[in-house]
Amino acid sequence: MRRARRYLAMATILHLSDLHFGSHLPKLVDAVVERAAIERPDLIVISGDLTQRAKTVEYEEAGHFLGRLRDNGHEVLAVPGNHDIPLYNVLRRFLSPLTRYKKYINEELCPFVELDGVSVLGLNTARSATFKDGSISHEQIRFIRDTFAGTDPDHVRILVTHHPLFALPVGDGELGAPVDHQQDALAAIAEAGIDVLLAGHNHRASNEASELVKGSGRALVIQAGTATSNRVRGENQSFNMLVVDGSGVTVTVESWADGHFERADRARFRRIGDHWQLGDEPVEAPADPADAPSPMVLRAPESPAKGKAATKEE
Repeated sequence: MRRARRYLAMATILHLSDLHFGSHLPKLVDAVVERAAIERPDLIVISGDLTQRAKTVEYEEAGHFLGRLRDNGHEVLAVPGNHDIPLYNVLRRFLSPLTRYKKYINEELCPFVELDGVSVLGLNTARSATFKDGSISHEQIRFIRDTFAGTDPDHVRILVTHHPLFALPVGDGELGAPVDHQQDALAAIAEAGIDVLLAGHNHRASNEASELVKGSGRALVIQAGTATSNRVRGENQSFNMLVVDGSGVTVTVESWADGHFERADRARFRRIGDHWQLGDEPVEAPADPADAPSPMVLRAPESPAKGKAATKEE
């Protein structure tokens, strides 16, 4: 029986996703750099889709953005998304899908970072054989187990992917597809004692405490919206700020409104034993991940609302 974990962490993480350089808005890029300089997070996480069509010029722009962050002293952990694999260049798509990513972003497709009390693993879920869906291989499942087996048992354990590990809403009545080998991956995540799952892909900000596989433990699922692109889906551009400490996680959605990023919503999650609670109230969990629960806590403002999403025309 696994002993009780103490969770001695204290770290701040800025969670970006779906930057889509090539369909980006420069003023939002500048605003993210400025906010990062103010917040001084311990780590900046980018959960995929740094480019729109994986073109060289887009990777150059994304690499320049990462350079600005690193020049300001920020540590960055990034993983590829499906848009970071060429779509129309079939030869490159299948023979060298992430060569440009490795050149301009990072040679490492599954990076690992340890902070004070926090262990963060990124995992590449993008595949050449699919246009938008993701996959976790059996080799990667073993890699998850092996990586976290070597970490301090009292660290908060975070897994970063581009694709959500199970179906979540992407629009009105529409659900995204879960990753391939979902059940095996979720079993490994529960076995590894992973506490938090960070992802993007759906361009919708949300988070939720969810049971991953029946009877196997729980993780806090946190989705980031698109931070800098014009590809919004009913919500303003946004990013997440996480404060991870010894008793839980505070998640803040920072949403674009009136020419700047501002706090749209905030929630505090407490770790009680093997479960997360929202504030002082238990968070209900589905019996089966296929039930695709609706995100219920944090949300960036809808685009038509006051403080509308940024567009190229502004």
